[in-house]
Amino acid sequence: MRELTPRQIVAELNRHIVSQDEAKRAVAIAIRNRWRRQQLPEDMRQEVAPKNIMMIGPTGVGKTEIARRLAKLTGAPFIKVEATKYTEVGYYGRDVESMVRDLVENAIGLVRAQEREAVKEEASRRTEQRLLELLVPTPSSFEVRAGTESPAERVSRTREKMGAMLAAGKLEDRRVEIVIERRAVPVMFTGMGLEQVDVDLQSMFEKIIPKQTVRQEMTVAEARKVIFEQECDALINQEKVHAKAIELAENMGIIFIDEIDKIVASEHVHGADVSRQGVQRDLLPIVEGTTVQTRYGYVRTDHILFIAAGAFHRAKPSDLMPELQGRFPIRVEFKDLSREDFVRILTEPKNALTKQYQALLATEGVEVEFLPDAIEALADFAYQVNQTTQNIGARRLYTIMERVLEELSFEAADMGGGRVEISAAYVRQRLADVAQDEDLSKFIL
Repeated sequence: MRELTPRQIVAELNRHIVSQDEAKRAVAIAIRNRWRRQQLPEDMRQEVAPKNIMMIGPTGVGKTEIARRLAKLTGAPFIKVEATKYTEVGYYGRDVESMVRDLVENAIGLVRAQEREAVKEEASRRTEQRLLELLVPTPSSFEVRAGTESPAERVSRTREKMGAMLAAGKLEDRRVEIVIERRAVPVMFTGMGLEQVDVDLQSMFEKIIPKQTVRQEMTVAEARKVIFEQECDALINQEKVHAKAIELAENMGIIFIDEIDKIVASEHVHGADVSRQGVQRDLLPIVEGTTVQTRYGYVRTDHILFIAAGAFHRAKPSDLMPELQGRFPIRVEFKDLSREDFVRILTEPKNALTKQYQALLATEGVEVEFLPDAIEALADFAYQVNQTTQNIGARRLYTIMERVLEELSFEAADMGGGRVEISAAYVRQRLADVAQDEDLSKFIL
């Protein structure tokens, strides 16, 4: 976990996300408070609950991106879920506890990557040794003849030569046969996936279902990857990984719940609305703090950070259950993007959209330059279309940029290189028919 100050967190977010300073400060403080909590005495640490955040604002203004970048730069277990994918217990669909199981799976991946890094040298050494054993016959396969070198000596000499060739990459296309272990899935579960099976039942079947061994022929290059993973698995203590992952998920995990406004029931409660209200009830204990059973052990949710987000066009945060509202004490309102914001989005982020297109077309030898007036024109079109149709925020730029550069992207491979200037006139010419189209329906994603 990286120990970043709030100022450093905001600076990192600024490299990728434009505007929304209030939201950046709020999440930066929330993340720093997690580090501060870890420095407290054990008895006090258990009493300090995370300050969950409710993000309110239209689509495409950076809510999801802030949460995603936050998890990436801190190295914390992170999952993004959509509230609409869950249903009340008793209805067909995913139950809310599955988000905690998904978080643990994410933590398992992070911890395993760390452990894999620690054993990779030994795993690589073992991999090369096993490949040599596959390539060179064993001594028992040789017939001992009088007056000749022993089979052991011959194998040793052959292995030395093959080892040098293997290290030099000269045997990558040689075919070898390796053994792969696979666990059979019971016929009754085929097509539904084990994640839909009760945790206890799933664990039971994993223990009693024998692993099947399959012999498979492949190239040395392909076998190296498979054997390396097998050796990593053999060297890594899986129980240790599971324990560390649960601890990491419990103390540093972040669950981002998008579209939370979509589980607000309407005034006339019937049909699907019953389930929506039920999802809120089921979500409440998860956010308040409960114990969830996973295939790796029990997980406490008391100190998981929850970030909820929603546009709240047809509903208000106050329409959520009062108890659920109380579990999101920090409210951050995102503002609509202005023309100036669109200009900054096109130019400032580390991998801004204009830079992405320049890099893509550079692979064809075409150098593209966006003139300042072109940036202004693109921003102006994006802002106007968002104002006159459905406001989808920065996502509008993807549609407009693709339309403006469609012809150039098509022709680039046949141009044989060259330099192209994108000016305001170039932009207006390619978007002229859009400007005249009153309903602009083709631009609604």
